[in-house]
Amino acid sequence: MKQLLGVLVVSLSLLFGCSATTEGEKQGIVVATTGQIADVIQEISGNHLQVSALMGSGVDPHLYKATQSDLSKLDKAEVIFYNGLHLEGQMLDIFEQMAKDKTVLAVGETVDEKQLLASDDAMLHDPHIWFDIDIWKEVTKTISEQLQEEYPEFKEDFQKNEEAYVKELDELQTYAKERVNEIPQQQRILVTAHDAFNYFGRSQGFEVRGLQGLSTESEYGVKDVQEMVDFLVANQIKAIFVESSVSDKAMQAVIEGAKQKGHDIVIGGELFSDAMGAEGTEEGTYIGMYQHNIDTIVDALK
Repeated sequence: MKQLLGVLVVSLSLLFGCSATTEGEKQGIVVATTGQIADVIQEISGNHLQVSALMGSGVDPHLYKATQSDLSKLDKAEVIFYNGLHLEGQMLDIFEQMAKDKTVLAVGETVDEKQLLASDDAMLHDPHIWFDIDIWKEVTKTISEQLQEEYPEFKEDFQKNEEAYVKELDELQTYAKERVNEIPQQQRILVTAHDAFNYFGRSQGFEVRGLQGLSTESEYGVKDVQEMVDFLVANQIKAIFVESSVSDKAMQAVIEGAKQKGHDIVIGGELFSDAMGAEGTEEGTYIGMYQHNIDTIVDALK
């Protein structure tokens, strides 16, 4: 009888032990639109949450339209983070619908307007806020606070992870400043496919020129190409940059136009603008992406 009772107690302990473990391992589901935002969430959440991004490497968020699979992910998510400021212009109706029964936060729209740059449309702002590390630290704090509110059981871990990540961002900022100082001031002119780098320019002291506007939805024409060619020739700029999420067709037209005027230009390298690198690579993280851009720009322009 005692043996039977002992077996029963052990069996019940295993049963409840398994239940408790299963419950403890149950993770919240958080979805972000861009890789940049998903990376911050992952850094803060550690192993506590299931984090996924809708837009991977090489994807242009300005033109992105949600797939059926995306809608399923968004529906299952407990919390949704997106950039806002009209970066994901094709998805606004979806976010509005999802916000009826779950937390949906546009991180860019929590930033003080005084820190935001104007867009082509005077009523809107430039959405490429991740290229200002100070702003990105604020976004990190906002995401952390929202996660603490949604998942208070992990609050202490989230706070520790946030503190550690902000320290890494401070180190990135120091590294970037040191590298930029290698370029003579008059050579700090960054020419790219579209105007994604204005926050970068403001924070790192570059004059920035993009062939297309803030959104890749903007069309460029012969006049735009010619004006860019004239600018490059007048300023004797030798290197321009292509972007991983934008076709290089326009920039090749600029190179050809300059060549016809006797001015040789090279592609200084590929920058990550609206999307990060492939998952699992250094460039697939925010810090790795930013450092890649800094190194590519400095090595080409100095």
